[in-house]
Order: sequence, then structure tokens, then C-alpha cells
Amino acid sequence: MVVTLGEEVTLLALEDDTGAAKSRSAAGWAVAGGILLDLRLAGRLAVTDGRLTVSDHTPTGDDLLDGRLEKIAEWTARDTKSAVGDWLAKDQPKALDAAVERLCARGIVTEHKRRTLGIFTTRRYPEVDGSAERELRHRLEDVVRYGAEPDERTTGLIALLHAARLYEVAFPGVPRKQVAPRMEAIAEGQWVTEDVREAIKEMEEVLVAVMVATTVATTVATM
Repeated sequence: MVVTLGEEVTLLALEDDTGAAKSRSAAGWAVAGGILLDLRLAGRLAVTDGRLTVSDHTPTGDDLLDGRLEKIAEWTARDTKSAVGDWLAKDQPKALDAAVERLCARGIVTEHKRRTLGIFTTRRYPEVDGSAERELRHRLEDVVRYGAEPDERTTGLIALLHAARLYEVAFPGVPRKQVAPRMEAIAEGQWVTEDVREAIKEMEEVLVAVMVATTVATTVATM
């Protein structure tokens, strides 16, 4: 079973016991970026001067990616600008929930609903099978903390986590200074081919820029 980059970010963000999402906003950015990066690496999307286009409409066979590919195709047909950052901002509030839904369908997490005061419904997504997350965390530990060489997917995942500043989500209880420099070095993509390096760097830069812009706008609006 291949777990997408967006689903991997989601697995890291969900609390194991309660299934609540940690750092939900930042995780949403990383999931949205992971979906785009997966589609980019699959040859379905292209980015030229910051403009997003669908280069191949053929389904990938993954429901999460194909659902987003269809939405992106519709969006780019309407929006002549089609800026990558605009799509990330549009998808960020929805991407995490879409990835959770896919993890539920895979049987990796399950949905628990609880009503509060008979009015509000709270949803949590504890794990059913923790093997996917265990493998994922071991892979990250080996690469970031113990110096193993990453493959292209792990490089992409680490770049997304680094761009979204999800250090605590990826390495709970580990001081940021112990992992951030190594994650930054890996995000440069020296272990992967030039085209993959370009795609990863491109997504990382856009993700950082749009997160900063949104944070500043939100701060100004609440002052």
C-alpha cells in the first residue's frame, strides 16, 4: 500500500490515542503542498513562472490525488492566473480533512464522533493500524537523526515538514535545533535527480511564501 505525501503528513499530525490534529493550520499547508508535489512528481502537473497547469489528465489510481487533480483542472480552466500559491491557499483549509477521509477508507484510522451538549459534534480519528505511522517515523528518524540517505519521497516529505515548520509533529519531544539543520540540508535535494530536486524546491519555496503571506494578513486583520 502506497501512502501519499499528504497522507504521511496527516499521519504525523494526528494524535495516536485521540486522533485530534496537532498544528492543524500548518499541517493543512503541508498536506496541500504534498498533494501538489505528488501530482508534480507523477507528471500530472507543471509549474511555469509560478503558474500551475495540468499537463496530463490521466488518473493516477489514487483517490486523493485524482480528486484533487480533477479540482485543479476545473480551477485552472476558470482562473487564467492559476498561481500555485493561490491554489495552496484555496486548498489548505480542506486538504487535511480530505487526507483523513482517505486514511479512513484505507482502514488506517477510524472516525469517532461525540456530541457535546447535544448540539456540537466532535470528530476524532484514532489509528486502527499503527504500522504505517511506525514505519514512517522510523524512516524519518533514520534519515534525519542517524544520517541515512533519503530516497526522493522521503526528501520531499522532509522538505514539506521543514517548510511548514512541523518539527515537533515529526519529532515529538526533540529540540528543534537537533533536527532543523539536517532537515534544511535534506530539503536542498542533493540526493535526488535534478528534475525531482527542482520540483521539491519549487514547492517548498511557494509553501513558505504563501504561509508567511497568510500569517501576516491574519495578524494585521486581528490587530
